[in-house]
Amino acid sequence: MSHLLEVLANKSTRPRYAFMVLNLVADVARPDGSAGPFVPSEQGLLTLRDWLSDALGPMGARDPRRLAMERAVRRSMEQDGKLPDDEQAAGRAVLAQMHQRVRASGKTNLSRAVSELVRADLMRRHYQGYRVDHENRGAQRHAVYTIIGRARCLLRTRPANAGKDTNRQGELPLH
Repeated sequence: MSHLLEVLANKSTRPRYAFMVLNLVADVARPDGSAGPFVPSEQGLLTLRDWLSDALGPMGARDPRRLAMERAVRRSMEQDGKLPDDEQAAGRAVLAQMHQRVRASGKTNLSRAVSELVRADLMRRHYQGYRVDHENRGAQRHAVYTIIGRARCLLRTRPANAGKDTNRQGELPLH
C-alpha cells in the first residue's frame, strides 16, 4: 500500500482523487480486477463512468464553484422560462440540471484520472459494447477498467460462496 501511494504521489497530478477512483473501482471489481461496463445501483444499471461520476460528485458539494453553478443554473432556467413557479418543483428542477452538469464535468475529471492511472501501470482500460470489444470508444461501447499491478492490493477478497445461501433448511446462519 505504501508503494502504491508513492506511485500515485509521483505519477498523478491529483493523487487523492486518483486513489478515490482506484478504491471505487476496486469496490465494484470482479475477482479478476475488472469493473464495468455496467454497475448495479439504486437507479438500475448505470455505466461505470456514470456510476463513478455520481459516487465522486458529493466530494465537491461545498466547493464555492458548485454553489456558483447552482446560482447560474437557477438564473439560466429563470431566463429561459423553464423554472417552475412552485418553489419545491423549482428546487427539484435545479437539482436535476445540476446533477447533469456535475456528472458531465465529473466524467472529464474521471477520464483524466484514469489516463494517469493507465500511464502509471495501475489500471488498464478498454471498451466493450455493441459490436466487439475494442481499444477505441464509440459505437455504443462503454468503458471497462481493470485494476492491475500494485493497485491489486485494493481488491477485496471475497469468499468463493459470497452471495450464495449455503444454509440448509433447519440450520441457523453463524454470524
